[in-house]
Formats: sequence, structure tokens, C-alpha cells
Amino acid sequence: MSNALSLNFGSQIAFPDHNLDSYIRSVKAIPVLTVEEERELAERLYNDEDLKAARQLVVSHLRFVLYIAHSYRGYGLPQADLIQEGNIGLIKAVKRFNPNVGVRLVSFAVHWIRAEIHEFILRNWRIVKVVTTKAQRKLFFNLRSMKKRLGWLSQEEAENVAKDLGVNTKDVIEMEKRMSMQDVPFDVPNDSDDENEVFAPAAYLEDSRYDPATLVEQDEWEEHGHEQLQHAFEKLDVRSQDILKKRWLNEKKATLQELADHYKVSAERIRQIEGNALKKLKKNINMAA
Repeated sequence: MSNALSLNFGSQIAFPDHNLDSYIRSVKAIPVLTVEEERELAERLYNDEDLKAARQLVVSHLRFVLYIAHSYRGYGLPQADLIQEGNIGLIKAVKRFNPNVGVRLVSFAVHWIRAEIHEFILRNWRIVKVVTTKAQRKLFFNLRSMKKRLGWLSQEEAENVAKDLGVNTKDVIEMEKRMSMQDVPFDVPNDSDDENEVFAPAAYLEDSRYDPATLVEQDEWEEHGHEQLQHAFEKLDVRSQDILKKRWLNEKKATLQELADHYKVSAERIRQIEGNALKKLKKNINMAA
């Protein structure tokens, strides 16, 4: 597919600017595609390289990137940067998506989005963490030349280095470990027999507390439920709506007696109206489902 796709997303909606809150609100306001709409757009892109279809696929899935980027907030990197890297992964996923495979784009894109965010974290977080204190900076720039002469430090040599540089022996040993670590592939293939597989960044960078696919599904389901509730609520008569609002929705809940005094009926009558309204509400929701 043409590389032109990557050149068509320079607008604010694809890459967050200084006003991150405004960007997030804009993204969440974009309608979610139905299965049929997504397949039609994906086929237009896959078969005809339709860039308008590609843009619509990307834009409609930007909210998904927000969920994934949010799960990596513990690394101390700007949220806007994480989102931007995730958006790049989304664009790459859209370029490579084959609608004939039979999976939703969101399931395919999650791996590309995570990969871009992972690479960004590896490029930035490691550098920041290696030399955060004055002592670590001193070790970082001096220990490298010392190790060329000494090789792997013994306890005595580590103590001498610490004395020469005016730092703790513990800091010398810790920095030596960091500088001696070798890079591993981002994502070791599944059929690899390499014993380093479990230590690949793809395995330990992921925040397992958050499953983006599940979070998106839950969010869409909640929005759908809120819409159903709103429609069902509007079908009730005005008095029933008012009673349910004051009994259940307001921050300060009204008592049965307060509503009875307001409508000049008994508290038991308010309870009956409330019960009937709840039954009608449930029935209306079930009919809309």
C-alpha cells in the first residue's frame, strides 16, 4: 500500500496539541463505527487504497488509543506523547489491516499501538532512569572508562571506585548492573526457544491491570446503556419522572413524606407511583434492547 496514508493525519484530531483535554473531548465525541461500516471502509482501503476510508477508520478508533496510553501513565512520560505514539501505531495498523481475516480492526490494532508506545518508553524512560541523581550521573560518565580497564568489578574494586568518585559502593554496583544489561528484542517470536523470551519488553512493559479491548467494550456498553435509560425515562409521565429524579438521581435524596407533601397525597401513594415507574422503566429498557 502507498506510503501516502501516513501523510494524511497532520490535523489536531490525529495528534494532540497543547490542549490535551480539548483533544480528548473531541475524540470521545467521534461516533463509533458499526461492524458493517467498518468492514465497508476497510474493504475500500484494502481493495482500492481509498485514503478517505483510511482516515475515517483511524479517526473513529482514536478513542481506543486513549485507553491504551492511559494504562502506561506510570512511567512519568507526557500523556500527550504517549497518545501521539499510539496514534502512529494505529495508522500503521490501518495500513496493514486485512478485512478478509475476519477480526475487528480494534483487535488487530492493539498490538501495533502497544508496540509504538513500548518503543517510545524504551527510548525515553531508560535514559531518564539511568542518570537521575548527581551521583548516578558521575558514575555513568566515569564508570564506563574504568570498566574498560577493570572488567567486571569485584567487591574491593567497587569500593575503591566508590571512594575515588565520592559515592556509595551500592550505587557503583547498581550502575554497573544497569550498564552491563544487554538489549533484548522488543517482542521475541512465539516459536522462539530463546530463554530470554519471558524478559522481552513486550512481556514486562504491559500493564496487565488494564485490558484496552475490555475497557473500550465496557465504555461503549455503558454509553449504550445510558442512552437506553434516557429514552426509557422520557417515556414516563412528568410526575413519575420527577419522583424518580428526586428519589434516585439527585445528590440530596427526597423522602417519601417530602414528596407526599409536595404532591398532596399519602406517602404510600408516592411509594406506589415510584414502584410502578420503576417497572415501566425496566420494561421500556428491555423493549429497546
